[in-house]
Amino acid sequence: MCPTEAKDHPVAGRPPGSRPAPARSAHGGGHLRVVDADVPAAVGRVLKSVLAERTERATAMDPDFGRDLAERLARFTLDGGKRVRSQFAWWAMRACGGGAAESEAALHVGAALELIQTCALVHDDVMDGSRLRRGRLALHTDIAAQYADTVPGAAGSRFGEAAAILAGDLALAWADDLVADIEAPRPRARAVRDLWSAMRTEMVAGQYLDIQGQATSSRSMRRAIRAACLKSALYSVERPLALGAALAGADAARSRALCSAGRCVGIAFQLRDDLGDVFADPRRTGKPVGGDIRAGKPTYLVAVAHARAEATGDHRGLAVLRSCLGRADLPDSRLGEVRDVLIDTGARDIVEAKIDRLAGHAMRHLESARLEPEGHLPLRDLLLATAGSSASPPPLPGHPSAEDGLPVSLLLTAAVEGAAR
Repeated sequence: MCPTEAKDHPVAGRPPGSRPAPARSAHGGGHLRVVDADVPAAVGRVLKSVLAERTERATAMDPDFGRDLAERLARFTLDGGKRVRSQFAWWAMRACGGGAAESEAALHVGAALELIQTCALVHDDVMDGSRLRRGRLALHTDIAAQYADTVPGAAGSRFGEAAAILAGDLALAWADDLVADIEAPRPRARAVRDLWSAMRTEMVAGQYLDIQGQATSSRSMRRAIRAACLKSALYSVERPLALGAALAGADAARSRALCSAGRCVGIAFQLRDDLGDVFADPRRTGKPVGGDIRAGKPTYLVAVAHARAEATGDHRGLAVLRSCLGRADLPDSRLGEVRDVLIDTGARDIVEAKIDRLAGHAMRHLESARLEPEGHLPLRDLLLATAGSSASPPPLPGHPSAEDGLPVSLLLTAAVEGAAR
């Protein structure tokens, strides 16, 4: 669900601890043009201000806490990342008619999304045992390295992981504070809080399905798509879009169209990430290749390869998958064998085609929303870039597809059932 209100009320936001903003934003068209020109930079400025205040407060509580966790958390959040989620929230707000009155609230929601992303990444690195993030030491590895002389060996590693869990919790707390602090008319504020609450739970559910599937060696395509939907599609695209629409007071039709487009793109984004883990250049991604394979993650890519190998009687391919998946010490030569199976079974091509289909469905949903020109094209471009689709943009309104109007759930079910054929 994407709860919104159709009534047009002004929205204003304020930094934590400050006095409430006036009912109308003091910013005008000039401010909007500045943000429109560089949304990541505008969100970054809000984050810098908020994190400086929070870090100062944490250091006043205890210098070690401030230095080890709060400052690291601030650096991690400010240094790196494309601010994709906050861009979705901003451009959805603009595409649904939001303007100067909604701008501060949208930027603060964007900052909150960046902080919850920090929480997710820090926790994810601990769960996956990843030593690197964005080409640098992951937060838990960095903390363990700082205390290597004082807390050596396994105890130091365990300390780093525990500290990183607390750092992720701190990022989530700060994100919640930002959302709670947003000034908005009651219906819109309630819609934002409901969406935020749902998103947090969905993110945890998706992560649990991921690790549960990993532990049980699940190879179910349906379960892989379900995990991708909860872990990535809703949290990375659909909910940020819905948050922006709610701030603008979008009507139900616009909200539904944006949510449907966001879910398609979000799943495509996760599928592209799955492909990148096996086939991308680690110099570009900033993390080692093959992490999902070595961890035995139940990705859709692997599930398709497994189903195709079973369907065609490819015993060698099945043997490679069974012997390689979940092996933390898997050498690069064996990883190459897994790549060959993913190619030979047609799994890579199937996933690539699915990404393109999902991107096409997303664009048709987007075009049905009748969005405002200020945000329509930027949102369209951002969705296509996030999906990572190689397909040409689909027809614009007036050129319907045979699949237009089908529910997203039905499209995904058909895609899953067709992948094994």
